Amino acid sequence: MIVDCAIYRDGRRAEGPEDFSTALAEARASGDAFLWVGLHEPTEREFDHVSDEFGLHPLAVEDALKAHQRPKLEVYDDSLFMVLKPIVYDEAADSISSGELMLFVGDAFVVTVRHGEGAPLAAVRKRLEADPKVLRHGPTAVLYAVSDAVVDHYIDVAAELHLDLEGLEAEVFEPTGGDTRHTAGRIYNFKRQVLEFRRATMPLAAPMTRLAGAAVPFVHAESQPFFRDVADHLTRANESVEGLDRLVSDVLSAHLAQTGVRQNDDMRKISAWAAMAAVPTMVAGVYGMNFEHMPELKHTWGYPAVVALMAGAVYGLYRLFKRRGWL
Repeated sequence: MIVDCAIYRDGRRAEGPEDFSTALAEARASGDAFLWVGLHEPTEREFDHVSDEFGLHPLAVEDALKAHQRPKLEVYDDSLFMVLKPIVYDEAADSISSGELMLFVGDAFVVTVRHGEGAPLAAVRKRLEADPKVLRHGPTAVLYAVSDAVVDHYIDVAAELHLDLEGLEAEVFEPTGGDTRHTAGRIYNFKRQVLEFRRATMPLAAPMTRLAGAAVPFVHAESQPFFRDVADHLTRANESVEGLDRLVSDVLSAHLAQTGVRQNDDMRKISAWAAMAAVPTMVAGVYGMNFEHMPELKHTWGYPAVVALMAGAVYGLYRLFKRRGWL
């Protein structure tokens, strides 16, 4: 469905047209205007009307309707097609979800198609409308502003994930040793969130490099420094994501190593107690066989002596294991 539609003349908003073809013709004729149409999860029938009016390429239209695309930049004869993946971070649920944002940029028009709840464009549109100087650059200004907003949000999400990872590190390296039964599951879940983040940020590097470098059709020639700035922010976001991926792998390795160490400690303690129980069991088993000729069997102090022997052996083993750190 159409969320917003407006003509921008000389950097200022005018009333939205009812007839796209007439409005687009007027915008092209004036030379200082362009049309911006925003859609949210349009149906095929709704989008057919828009695509016919603007002459959008069928392959790009198919991608925009089906979604589930990687970030990319494609140039067609009549328009430029770009896919972005905005990220939404739910701090309460410790989960990351990604939406999809498609932009069709052509001669005097921009069509934005949004899937999912992430990255609403109302704030971007409002910020642009407050800066007519930027809007005078036409559709390129919209492409830059949307890309900049999405990439800057990547950096914010990366900072929040770093804080969550610090909490996981503190839990893994807790000196007093708490309940860590669910720690491995939380680490794996965190790693999945980072992987989802990587799917959004990493493929976007090539399109941004292209926009920041050589001339791209339908993009203002003087916009390259602005896209270089977005590319620089994206590099920072990608470096943060790579750092998160390495750190969470190190945290997982440390947790598994600590789990192995604790298991070894438990096995040593079990072995030590088993050894201390085995000595008196062996002595009692020997003297319980009821043979007639056995040492100290007829002496008054025979029973106390055997009990003392067992107690002494157990105490000696206890001191030995204690000194070696097994107990």
